[in-house]
Amino acid sequence: MSEALARLEPRSLWESFGQIAAIPRPSRHEERIVAWVRTLAGEHGWNVRADEIGNLVLEVPATAGREGAEIVILQSHLDMVCEKNKDVEHDFMTDPIRPRIDGDWVYATGTTLGADNGIGVAAALAVASDPAVVHGPLELLFTLDEETGLNGAQGLDASMLRGRTMLNMDSEEDGKLFVGCAGGADCELWLEPARIVPAPGSRSVTIFVSGLRGGHSGLNIHENRGNAVKLLTRLLQAAVADGVEFEIAELHGGSKHNAIPREAEATLTLVDGEADKLRGVVAHMTEGYRNELRGIDDRLQIRMDSAPSIDSVMERSDGQRLLDLLAALPHGVLGMSPAIPGLVETSNNLAAVERENGGVRILTSCRSSVGSTQRALLSSILAVGRLAGARTEEHGGYPGWKPDLDSAVLATTRKVYTEVWGREPEVTAIHAGLECGLLGKKIPGLDMISFGPQIEGAHSPEERVQISSVGRFWDALARVLRELA
Repeated sequence: MSEALARLEPRSLWESFGQIAAIPRPSRHEERIVAWVRTLAGEHGWNVRADEIGNLVLEVPATAGREGAEIVILQSHLDMVCEKNKDVEHDFMTDPIRPRIDGDWVYATGTTLGADNGIGVAAALAVASDPAVVHGPLELLFTLDEETGLNGAQGLDASMLRGRTMLNMDSEEDGKLFVGCAGGADCELWLEPARIVPAPGSRSVTIFVSGLRGGHSGLNIHENRGNAVKLLTRLLQAAVADGVEFEIAELHGGSKHNAIPREAEATLTLVDGEADKLRGVVAHMTEGYRNELRGIDDRLQIRMDSAPSIDSVMERSDGQRLLDLLAALPHGVLGMSPAIPGLVETSNNLAAVERENGGVRILTSCRSSVGSTQRALLSSILAVGRLAGARTEEHGGYPGWKPDLDSAVLATTRKVYTEVWGREPEVTAIHAGLECGLLGKKIPGLDMISFGPQIEGAHSPEERVQISSVGRFWDALARVLRELA
């Protein structure tokens, strides 16, 4: 366990989280955390069930005298988003996360922390193993591959579960209860630009956009954080408008469908005399961006460096077609909820652009709590792609979760939250994909709620979890389980 976490309370939760942080667990590579959970279950004598894709259910007996209570499902996902700063040496397939404490917060060192959703996993295991927590029969549901599209929940064999009350612990706002979430889907667009030999005597340069905060494409989308791909595209479009003549060799940025791109870069070729003109555009656009993003993304950096000579570039009209497509694709908030003040209803994340098999792959991720609106947004993105001559594909769709304000578990949790926080909790929905939507569809009559501690900067190296809020979350979880038992 990390020494940085050893002195924190509640001890049982932080000990579990420290052990989890030491185990590599990227999405689609959860085999080591699965093996660790199975070993832990064996040590405690808990029965383990697994479905074909590897989702786990741990059957935890009730506290003595509470055997007759209804079964409660505690649900979290085992994988984490793996993002790091470019200057940090870290292999997520082999290296442990290195937690550090700064005041009331736990961070990682230059990488994502994995509190999303490691804190939820740790809380479930701590509840099951801590004799001070009174509970009825529990089913600990740990799903795989949540971060790339809720794939574990998509493929869950629901016959493994007998409980009909569920506490999802994948929310990230202290003192709030979540009773609904957005649905979502991804679009992939492929362009196949013709490639030619650079003009004789041309020089190569690379433009880097970095220093942005990025963040969760659902939870942070309303904050107008900079999207590195969009900023780079605008800069190159401005260079075209100013008469700078260049060809694009490479353009890439972003990586995850659910993370706002923090970094992007383009490698270009230019003939003599054009580099100074381009440098002037970079300086002008950087000044404008810093004004736009003041107080939001104050660490923005854009630089232009010489690059090694290259063998091929996109034919100029095809390079322009790529820029036009990236410029036309929407990014950010597209609609607010009329029912819940301050809640984003519909958004789109221009998530990634990269070279793939000689072509260019573009990934977007849209969310909406209204199915028909989501469908319309997807249709418009696919239409823009077709107009640009791109091959298009939609995938990864998942349903939203419709709020039930008459829920019995909501009533219990609301009562407990009022006691712990000394005020009525805010009951709301979240503009992100929770597995609750899929699980509710698979398990008829499932009564569920989602809550958790304060986690900020999820899906970015700024990710942090508030220590004091983890204590309140733990207190509330234990009280809810006692009430339900």
